[in-house]
Amino acid sequence: MSKRKICVVITSKQNYGRMKPLLEEIKNHKGLELQLIVCASALLYKYGKFIDVMKKDGFKPLRSLYYVVEGENLITQAKSTGLGIVELSTAFEDLESDIVVAIGDRFETMATAIAASYINIPLAHIQGGEVTGNIDDSVRHAITKLAHLHFPATEKSAERIIKMGEEPWRVHNVGCPSIDIIVRNNLEINNDKFNAKYGGLGGPIDFKKPFILLIQHPVTTSYGFGREQINETLEALKGRSEQKILIWPNNDAGSDDVAKGIRVFREENFESNFHYYRAFEPVDYLKLLNNTVCAVGNSSSFIREGSYFGTPSVVVGDRQDMREHGDNIVFSDYSRGEITKKIDDQIKHGKYNSSNMFGTGNASNKITSILHDTALNIIKKKMTY
Repeated sequence: MSKRKICVVITSKQNYGRMKPLLEEIKNHKGLELQLIVCASALLYKYGKFIDVMKKDGFKPLRSLYYVVEGENLITQAKSTGLGIVELSTAFEDLESDIVVAIGDRFETMATAIAASYINIPLAHIQGGEVTGNIDDSVRHAITKLAHLHFPATEKSAERIIKMGEEPWRVHNVGCPSIDIIVRNNLEINNDKFNAKYGGLGGPIDFKKPFILLIQHPVTTSYGFGREQINETLEALKGRSEQKILIWPNNDAGSDDVAKGIRVFREENFESNFHYYRAFEPVDYLKLLNNTVCAVGNSSSFIREGSYFGTPSVVVGDRQDMREHGDNIVFSDYSRGEITKKIDDQIKHGKYNSSNMFGTGNASNKITSILHDTALNIIKKKMTY
């Protein structure tokens, strides 16, 4: 009996960080064949070139697809989506995939969804049904309507998908696969190993002493203000005694503005106890998130994995404005004064109680079983209203 071919598309370091345990489950399942496609920013050096990390972890990509147009603005984002559809549709046809699996709400995921659905390959979508209050909502919900199997990470997300007219049998509230990584690994930091593995800029850091974790991505709906926004956050952190770890932003439209703000600040404040890194491998990143005294910026990981850790977090701006979150999250506007106050409050509070809002650590096993057991004749969908 031939194995069912499951094609998983990884487009970024964030994708891989959340999909790694699912890739392992599919790879080890006797009835499934893993087809791995790596594309978009996951191939690019300035975003960590995560295809090398995947290979080191024992995965063998069948296709490497370059389709990100340089510039990181609104036009290149739209063009990259179009090129992604072209490249991915060819790859899906060549691989004769039985099911395509995509995660999240980014423009690269939209390309995956369109390519698969238009050539009648069942599409499984992870992390649908969530709400953030920006352009990601439109993309995420569009992917939901293209998808044939839904793996939301929370109960409320599952309810939203069903309210969008999706048949309930297609919707499986499994939790987020990234929580699986947390429960499977020791998340203590070894100073020597970390400093040897990740050079970065700013000199060695003592991970046993307090550090703040900063990740701030561009916000597409406020394109053009990225440099101004990151400057306020950097100035709020500048005079603090804690060590600061900054991880480079993703490749959404406006990334160049945010990156320029970081580079200028770095040159002018090189002695201000900031440490700059392009990226960390999934388990190592979770070690940082678990051990930081406060996470600052707008990464969804503060809300998702951070809620499980109880990591005190200050979410800056409106990128995550309406997202479901745990008690560990407080929101701030872009003013340095409010950011400073919220950081002080969060550090004073310390760790929060762990939340199982996004799962308990068995999402990958559940998803794999459903991918294996679900009939493939699920292309034709019906609205429930």
